[in-house]
Amino acid sequence: MLILLAPSEGKAAPPAGSAAVDLGALSHPGLTAQRLELIKRLTKLTAGPQAAALAALKLSAGQAAELERNRNLLAAPAAPAAQVYTGVLYQHLDLASLSAEVRRRAAQRVLIASALWGVVAPDDAIPAYRLSMGARLPGMKGLAAWWRTALEAALPPDGLVVDLRSGAYAAAWRPAGIELVEVGARTPQGKVISHMAKATRGAVARLLLQAGRTPRSAQDVAACVEAAGHTADLRPLPNDRGWALDVIAG
Repeated sequence: MLILLAPSEGKAAPPAGSAAVDLGALSHPGLTAQRLELIKRLTKLTAGPQAAALAALKLSAGQAAELERNRNLLAAPAAPAAQVYTGVLYQHLDLASLSAEVRRRAAQRVLIASALWGVVAPDDAIPAYRLSMGARLPGMKGLAAWWRTALEAALPPDGLVVDLRSGAYAAAWRPAGIELVEVGARTPQGKVISHMAKATRGAVARLLLQAGRTPRSAQDVAACVEAAGHTADLRPLPNDRGWALDVIAG
């Protein structure tokens, strides 16, 4: 089982004095060349006119301080990705509170999608940065297109994939020939609850990592969610693209 997480806009700055990112030590080293090229482009962008950088990164004038994070990424302090990402999903996953055994399991089974890194493992040491998949860097097509071929070559071609990413990140790699389960949240009346999706996905990732038996199918994932007291609706996606699993709100 592979669990795919979205990153978070919110990021904690690693402690000053921490070692910088080692690109060669990150998981999936076949992505190193593209990671380095993006870092160069992002550094150049944020060293130039502020207005252009804000527009490319889809930031407001009030978020100008975020540009500082991108100016010296190869020398900035780094920390495990699971500590750098601090959004709602990661609060509900709460890896730090899990046992050492479950954290080891997460290191093997979890990948975090990233506009800058392609994917990283929870233990990969990265700096805080600001780049979303919706950004438009000068001279480039969309970032999802930039990553697609490289991710298809790097990521496993078989097994069960539990997809907890948002749509923008899912567009960078859509597994083919794999049993895929996309997880969301909705009301009993069928209304999608987008503001709860991140919390739901974090909670589901936590449940799956703690499961006594590794889920092997979409039905196993649904059973794990229901065993924790939730109501789950599992249905096939159109065109044999896999399964959608909605956790039903109270």
